[in-house]
Amino acid sequence: MATAVTAAAGLAVAYREEVAPYADRVLALAWSGEDAGGAPTEPAAAPPAPQVPVAEVVTREIAPSAEFTGFVAATRSVELRPRVGGAIEAVSVPEGGLVREGQLLFQIDPRPFQVAVETAEAQLRQAEVLLAQAEADFERAEKLVPNGTISRKSYDDALAKRRERQAQVQAAKAAVAAARLDLSYSRVTAPIAGRVDRALVTEGNLVAGGGAGAATVLTTIVSIDPVHVYFDIDEATYLDFVAKARPDSSGRATVRLPVRVSLMTDNGFPHAGVLDFLGNRVDRSTGTVRARAVVPNPDGRLTPGLFARVKLVTDASRQTVLIDDQAVGADQGRRYVLVLGADNKAEYRPVELGPVIDGLRVVTSGLAPGETIIVKGLVRPGMQVAPRPTSMAPGTAPSGHAANVASQEARR
Repeated sequence: MATAVTAAAGLAVAYREEVAPYADRVLALAWSGEDAGGAPTEPAAAPPAPQVPVAEVVTREIAPSAEFTGFVAATRSVELRPRVGGAIEAVSVPEGGLVREGQLLFQIDPRPFQVAVETAEAQLRQAEVLLAQAEADFERAEKLVPNGTISRKSYDDALAKRRERQAQVQAAKAAVAAARLDLSYSRVTAPIAGRVDRALVTEGNLVAGGGAGAATVLTTIVSIDPVHVYFDIDEATYLDFVAKARPDSSGRATVRLPVRVSLMTDNGFPHAGVLDFLGNRVDRSTGTVRARAVVPNPDGRLTPGLFARVKLVTDASRQTVLIDDQAVGADQGRRYVLVLGADNKAEYRPVELGPVIDGLRVVTSGLAPGETIIVKGLVRPGMQVAPRPTSMAPGTAPSGHAANVASQEARR
């Protein structure tokens, strides 16, 4: 034990005599900024400002709009049913194709109806013969009654018989017209022009006619040009429309707002139409009002039942600022961009955003025309940057500013 204590004391004395002077010297050099040879060291140079792409905001004349979802519907739709019953003799339905108004689609066996027409015509001829006899009897009675040759009662009987025969002729003519109408109904034609569905019955089948509930459904037809697009608008948009609408003497709104429609595979909104109907009440469960647009459909692409996106123009065109989406950052739920300010310093600017138009995001507030923003880069507000001008075109950078800021925060 005594030997260990003696060895430790010896090591302490050696450190004070040999190592401590050099350690103090190195510490002094570190504080004085000199190297081991006594020469002062240069202070570390500040890192250069990072180069970042910047671009001036885009300004265009754009009409304010709101987007909704809806569906396409036919302006006219028909369940084709026969008006008379019988056996289907021929089917000429171009299934899934287009038909014109009046085109023959089904032929019901016309022979029973032709027989009915001939029977009615024979009865009409019989009634006309009896009428001619009654007319002759009346004329004779009319000449003899003044001389007293026949009684007044005989004259009245001849007059009554004449009128009866006239009524019988009219009834026979109506029967002929009805029989001919039934014969024409044996030809089932398209009541509207449009696209026809598959044939639900084929040759040889018996079909029922008459009332709508009892008649057999043969096929369906929907009109294709124009079409209706139904969608639900929110209360704010509805109230804005009501404020702008100027009803005429009949109470209908004279403002017909433009509407653009897009299908699932469309780029943008290529189909143009107008708003032609607004519901008369707000749905309390959804807070929306049913609206309808009429859209021309000459090529038939807008098929009834398709999902559709609807852009409703709500006001006149005005100067609008647009920017690339990748320049937008997120800060606790708020959206912002970095504006290139004085001395090339990044300035934090909160913004309100609108829809995307031609790949650029509409800025409803927060930016003014002519301002320059930082498109992307690891930049914090207040940092000085080296701007590199670029175009405000969508997709010019591989990642968004928001992602860069998030990455920088993660590294902290």
